[in-house]
Parts: sequence; C-alpha cells; structure tokens
Amino acid sequence: MDTKKSDKLLSYLKSIHAKYNEISNLISNPNIINNHVKFINLTRELSKLKPLSEKYTELNSLVELKNEAEDFYKTSEEKGMKELAKEEIDKLNNEIKKLDEYIEILLVSDELEDNRNVFLEIRAGAGGNEASLFASDLLRMYSRIAERKGWKSDVISTTYSSIGGIKETILHIKGGKVNKYLRFESGVHRVQRVPITESSGRIHTSTVTVAVMPEVDDIEVQLNSKDIRIDTYRSSGAGGQHVNKTDSAIRITHFPTGIVVCCQDETSQHKNKERAIKILKSRLYEYEKAKQEENVSNQRKSQIGTGDRSEKIRTYNFPQSRVTDHRIYSKNFNIENILDGNFDNLVKELIETHVKKSIEEKFKQIIS
Repeated sequence: MDTKKSDKLLSYLKSIHAKYNEISNLISNPNIINNHVKFINLTRELSKLKPLSEKYTELNSLVELKNEAEDFYKTSEEKGMKELAKEEIDKLNNEIKKLDEYIEILLVSDELEDNRNVFLEIRAGAGGNEASLFASDLLRMYSRIAERKGWKSDVISTTYSSIGGIKETILHIKGGKVNKYLRFESGVHRVQRVPITESSGRIHTSTVTVAVMPEVDDIEVQLNSKDIRIDTYRSSGAGGQHVNKTDSAIRITHFPTGIVVCCQDETSQHKNKERAIKILKSRLYEYEKAKQEENVSNQRKSQIGTGDRSEKIRTYNFPQSRVTDHRIYSKNFNIENILDGNFDNLVKELIETHVKKSIEEKFKQIIS
C-alpha cells in the first residue's frame, strides 16, 4: 500500500474509532438501555465497529513508532545507530503493510451478515418445463451442499409444474457461515442440455433464477399489521391436486412494497403463517438494503435479472460436462462435482474475486 493510501486508511479508521467510542458511551445511557430496539441496534453496530476500532489503535501505534524511528534516523550522526534505525524502519514498514492488508479485508467483511441463516428461493425462468426440471436439479444441489457442510435444510414452500418439476421453491438453510458461503448464488443460472422430451437430440438453453435472502431477527424488521393482508387457501401438490382438505396454506401481501409470500408445505396453518412472516421479513430486509445502495429495481435486476437467457451468473453445460461461473475468468468446474454440492473451490474463487473488487470500491470511497 502506498503512503498516501495508508494515510487515508489511518484517517478513516480514526473516524471509525471515534464512532465506536461515541456509541460505547451512548449505550450506557439509561434512556438507551430502556429502549430495547435502539439498544439492540446500537449493540450490533458496536460489535461491527469493534474489530476496526481495535486495529486503528494497533496501526496508529505502529505508525507512531515508525515516525520516531525515521526522526532518529534523520538526526543520528553515528553510522551504527543509523543502520539500527533503518532496520527498525524496514521491520515496522513490513508490519504496517501486513496489518494494512488485514484491515482491507476487515473493511469489506461483515461477521453478522456472514453468520446469518438464509432463505434460498429458486424459480424456473425461460425454457418452460425444462427450466422447471433444472430448478429441481438446483434444489438437490443446494440440499447436497447443506449435507456436506453439516447444515440443516428444510423446504418451506414449493409450487410444481405440470410434469413434476419445480416452478418455485424456498429452502431454509441453517448453520455456520451459511450466508457467507451461499451469498454469491443470487442470480440467473443457465443450463445447456438435451431435454428428456427432445427426440432429435437438440441442445436447449433454459434458465432458473436464485435469490438468497438472509434470515433476520424479529426485532430487526418491524411489521405493521395495517400494511399486510393474510389470506388462507388450500395447499396443492404436483400437478395441481389438493393435498389438504383444510385451508392451511398462507399468502401474505405487503402493500407498501407489493411483496407477496406464499407458504403451504406445513399441514398447520399456524406454522405456515409463522414461516411466511419470517420469509417476508427477510425479503423486506433485502429490499431496504437494496434501497440504501441504489434504486431497488436496478438492484433486483442486477441480482436476479428477468430470467432471460442472455442474463446469467453461471452456465451449466451438460454436453461438455462443465460449469462456468461468469464472475470468475478463465476457470471452469466439473459439472458432476458442482451438482453434487462440491462447492468449496468455486466459493473460494468467488470470495477472493468479491473481496478484491470490494476493496477497490471501498478505497475509492475513502480516498475521494
């Protein structure tokens, strides 16, 4: 890291350190302690700022030592002492460089977000029945990932196509670092293969969209009962047949955003309602995050797209037995390994690419 960039980083961390101290003082205020929601939110923010605040203290101490060594080097007239000072300066520069690199990663990391459980939504896009069959393949793939990682996965809601494929499904995945591992799955997944219904052997291209929605605590997203409508209806299975004789399925409509959530896989109306509310809160959380970053319609398009064949984050090419992730250049993955949930190498590449890009964007903000 160059000197100018390092100085900017130190200045930025100083502001983080000041904010950390400010919040530390705030949460000891009786008025804040008695306001449960505000206290929880400030505690979370404090937890997020703490690693950077600590690294500021560490980095500032190293910079001060280096400045003292440089002053000594400039003023010392004895050759032996100058050499010792030069060695100390080189050593401190090396320590500062390593610490800067570590801080760069901290700047674009979020432990709270990384550790969230997720709702993973899979929807058939372009390609009709073939897209619904591939959606079923992706559901199996994510279920296998969960098995390999020792996570718990439950299908929350499923709508089937006429041939038994999946039109739409929501998978709830719980475990350590789930969101960190799966966050890059959001987007359009394209498949190229010969459908089982194709007699001429012609390769078709279909798409499936995936959305990864972090699960949030009840306190993080507040729902106003006036903003939602809850409808009940009878659950249906593959082919449209009713699987329940009672109206246990739940549909929740959120009027301000137009978000609609359906849940029908549980036989209990109460359980379906509970799950639907959790999913709605996760979608609202993502909605608000998107609004903070940019216009929500552009954010959804960049994450999910419309399902058109031209939009894709990843291509599953069956004739060539390969998977290409279009965010990683010059590297392909074995399709059997990927569909069997062997994702570690792919995720490692995606995280490294994401961190590098995020650091560049972060420093544009810091330096500007």
